[in-house]
Amino acid sequence: MSILALASGLFLLALLALGIWLWTPDRDRAQLEATYLSTPGDMRQVGPWRLHLRDTGPRDAQAVLFIHGFGSSLHTWEAWALALESMHRIVRFDLPGNGLSDPDPTADYSDERSHQLIVAVMDSLGLAKAGIAGHSIGGRLAWTFAARHPQRAERLVLVAPDGFASPGFAYGRAAEVPASMALMRYALPKPLLKMSLAPAYADLSVMTPALMTRYHEMMLAPGARQAMLARMRQTVLTDPVPQLRAIVVPTLLIWGEQDAMIPFANSSDYLRTLPNARLAAIPGVGHLPQEERAAEGLQALSGFLQATQAGLKTAP
Repeated sequence: MSILALASGLFLLALLALGIWLWTPDRDRAQLEATYLSTPGDMRQVGPWRLHLRDTGPRDAQAVLFIHGFGSSLHTWEAWALALESMHRIVRFDLPGNGLSDPDPTADYSDERSHQLIVAVMDSLGLAKAGIAGHSIGGRLAWTFAARHPQRAERLVLVAPDGFASPGFAYGRAAEVPASMALMRYALPKPLLKMSLAPAYADLSVMTPALMTRYHEMMLAPGARQAMLARMRQTVLTDPVPQLRAIVVPTLLIWGEQDAMIPFANSSDYLRTLPNARLAAIPGVGHLPQEERAAEGLQALSGFLQATQAGLKTAP
């Protein structure tokens, strides 16, 4: 065998080994549910959607509905939910194609479809109105929902919300999704996912093996990666200023000052535009304050809920 033939053979073996290492098949849905469901009843049929949804706390308490961000799940709110559910009704769910929720049966992941979902969730739980809380993309869904359905949102909590234009996300056109992103449908080894998530945290010690395993396995749920790509491709931002100016409900912004995903400086845009907003800035924290330093964000959130409670009780 010539040296060239040997080298070619070794190169092909290396490519094969690399492909085997990178290839990441879906996880079994039943096994994921067995691992991450709190109770079997948390899987619910809401209209056309099969959702992972948790509804805890007193049923007669004023409700807060939490919406997670891109590629996440309701577990991101765990610390806040456990602390608040003794006094508040806490509703959180996995968006379609995220966490344990099935992909949307129509493959529609537009904001309008998400607003329909929020209405359906509230109606299914008998909630005429609720506080709406959201992180990142979930924050955009929260404030756009409040702008378009003002009778259903009684207060807002926006954690590093999305909505203003940024590189790759211009107003009036679909987002630019790099072709390389499509490869995650086939290749998403945990080390690569960890590298992509690292910029979301200022303190990398938060990225424990258990946290990374949960994020990784949730992204490997059947249909989850296609759903994430579809949500990105279907995102069309519009100028947020007119909608934000129409939102008059009390609003709390919670933002990590070291956010490398959606810059902390964007908070000033919201404060200038929202008529009734206040900011809780958290030094030394990145894009996920509810995970990275939950206690500090919780202090601001709890104070906000208490401060707005009396006004909501007397409102018509």
